[in-house]
Amino acid sequence: LARVERTDFLSPMSIGDVAHVSAEITYTSKHSVEIQVNVIAENILTGAKRLTNRATLWYVALSLENVDKVVEVPSIEYESSEQQEEGRKRYEAQKLDRIETKQRSKDIILPAINVEPFTVGYSQSSLIHLVGPSDCALHKFVQGGVTMKLMDEVAGIVAARHCKTNIVTASVDAINFHQKIQKGSVITVSGRMTFTSNKSMEIEVFVDVDHVMESPKGKASAVTAFFTYVSLDKEGKALPIPMLKTETEDEKRRFEEGKHRYLNTKAKRMAQVQKIQ
Repeated sequence: LARVERTDFLSPMSIGDVAHVSAEITYTSKHSVEIQVNVIAENILTGAKRLTNRATLWYVALSLENVDKVVEVPSIEYESSEQQEEGRKRYEAQKLDRIETKQRSKDIILPAINVEPFTVGYSQSSLIHLVGPSDCALHKFVQGGVTMKLMDEVAGIVAARHCKTNIVTASVDAINFHQKIQKGSVITVSGRMTFTSNKSMEIEVFVDVDHVMESPKGKASAVTAFFTYVSLDKEGKALPIPMLKTETEDEKRRFEEGKHRYLNTKAKRMAQVQKIQ
């Protein structure tokens, strides 16, 4: 798994629902595969079905004999040249974003002491995890879903510390996997608040990997992403989000960058609604 595109959680899935997960290959480049995944929840008592979320995943093909060697991917047949061209544009866009994200992933989170509520340092959180056999798939490398779950947990802790209320994941921006994580590694999952609007909050999460038994170079950036959370009352209605207090120049810069992403996403969503109407 190399990348998960932005994922919006359209509808919650309840205990007792049956999940129907479907996937299809929508584009192939020389070394990668784009897969569209849809998740539908079914209420087994009423038979009602609803789309809960959809996601686009990018995979890179590796050799079975040598997992460090990237191999070519067989091409799929497209219904039209336009469909192939649209896929190529998506491929180029995600490739560029992965490069830019990797360049931004050199940051670290330092411990905060005696901090005020609603500041970045007050809610920032970290989790340290030793990668075991149950976390891994073939060739003893961590499954992408395991890493994503740990990232969501840390982001949820950050959001809960900031709001002191019930919180839920609203969306996940593109998750970029910069390198493989192997069994026996120690990963540090860190999260910090970057932006708040009236009804949502953005948390930056990154995963550092330390190959303790092999690499003398220390930690390296493995995964990065932005999670968006909302705060809910007991009836499930959205609550106002306390304003994030930025103190340093870096925090103010990240807040403005988060605001830009928020307004961008809002504009795209409104454009989609108008297109449907």
